[in-house]
Amino acid sequence: MSDLPRKAVTRTAKLAALPLGFAGRATWGLGKRIGGKSAEMVGRELQQRTADQLFKVLGELKGGAMKFGQALSVFESALPEEVAGPYRAALTKLQEAAPPMPTSTVHRVLAERLGEEWRELFLEFEEKPSAAASIGQVHRAVWHDGRDVAVKVQYPGAGEALLSDLSQLSRFARLLGPLIPGMDVKPLITELRDRVSEELDYELEAGAQREHAAEFAEDPDVVVPDVVHQCDQVLVTEWIDGIPMADVIAEGTEEQRDRAGQLLARFLFSGPARTGLLHADPHPGNFRLLPPADAEGEPRLGVLDFGTVDRLPGGLPETIGESLRLTLEGDAEAVYELLRTEGFVKESIDLDPDAVLEYLVPIIEPAEAEEFTFTRSWMRTQAARIADPRSPAHQLGKQLNLPPSYLLIHRVTLSTIGVLCQLNATVRLREELEVWLPGFLPEEFAHEEETEAGAGA
Repeated sequence: MSDLPRKAVTRTAKLAALPLGFAGRATWGLGKRIGGKSAEMVGRELQQRTADQLFKVLGELKGGAMKFGQALSVFESALPEEVAGPYRAALTKLQEAAPPMPTSTVHRVLAERLGEEWRELFLEFEEKPSAAASIGQVHRAVWHDGRDVAVKVQYPGAGEALLSDLSQLSRFARLLGPLIPGMDVKPLITELRDRVSEELDYELEAGAQREHAAEFAEDPDVVVPDVVHQCDQVLVTEWIDGIPMADVIAEGTEEQRDRAGQLLARFLFSGPARTGLLHADPHPGNFRLLPPADAEGEPRLGVLDFGTVDRLPGGLPETIGESLRLTLEGDAEAVYELLRTEGFVKESIDLDPDAVLEYLVPIIEPAEAEEFTFTRSWMRTQAARIADPRSPAHQLGKQLNLPPSYLLIHRVTLSTIGVLCQLNATVRLREELEVWLPGFLPEEFAHEEETEAGAGA
């Protein structure tokens, strides 16, 4: 595998060929229907073949292509099982690995950024990468003070490749839409483009990771490896061992999947409250299930990759918790007024408050029960309800607006729910919301909880 810039022409050609492949399969599908196969059967076969090609190409290309594939992979649980099953393995590969860059390139980057004597910084350095992702790859090593470390080396030309790939993908976003029912792909690509500069800046990433590592240093449930060294194109952090989340999804016990799901939900909602930052790349490749800290403890959640974060100084917006609470209380008028005030319903549009409530209630079902089992079938039901042009939910959803300040929060929440459904985890979500989500509890109850927490401390 050579450097990303030298492959620019090949990358563009491969991505540009995707729509032609989609069109060719559409013609093939028409022939099958003329030959007597049902439209539904042909549609599923067509979707499966399209997905096979798409994820094969995205996995080969790294850069923005792979980044897009990783973002899509968490929504695999929304797909019909007969479609998702055959290429689930391809999606898992996107979450964890890509072809590595040549050793000579790794050495060149390390020499340029750490100095010609870079090897003196390490007691050991493994030449074979332990993981390779969209903009860089990770090597296991031992730092000069004896600590096991992960050395993330950015691909030369990664920024150029990211922007080029995402521009190319945005040109045929409409064709990718049917792969993930109920999801508009174009805003996802636009948002990924907007985050490119942040993801390439290892100084920003190191800062976000240090803040999380300091806050969660004594946490019994969540482990964030601290930053050891950072410079342009190279980030060295503490190494953590554990079971990759993709393996927990594929073959974990029920106890492991439930524990991983509970901690994932806890981290999603507690992170912004505790650090003012939202980890915004929640695909399984960025999480590990770690052994307990002691014999009496439970497995912990290891969190990696802070290249994309949303800065939320006051934690998650109180509007989210308040609207969720009002929806659970069935107060249609209050929910509608709040959504209109916050810009989810534009001033030029009038909707029936009861219809809005009816649209929201099935989506927030996990927050109502004491515990909820997230399943692929539940996710598929929600996706189908919103994606079916004949359904009232689809018609109403098209009239709602997502304010820009909520875009990343929305994607992260949906992505996390996607992973919970892949885990098939039973989670006490309401418990996490009551503790960490501003506005979810009425003010008097929230004040009581704060007082109790203060007394306990």
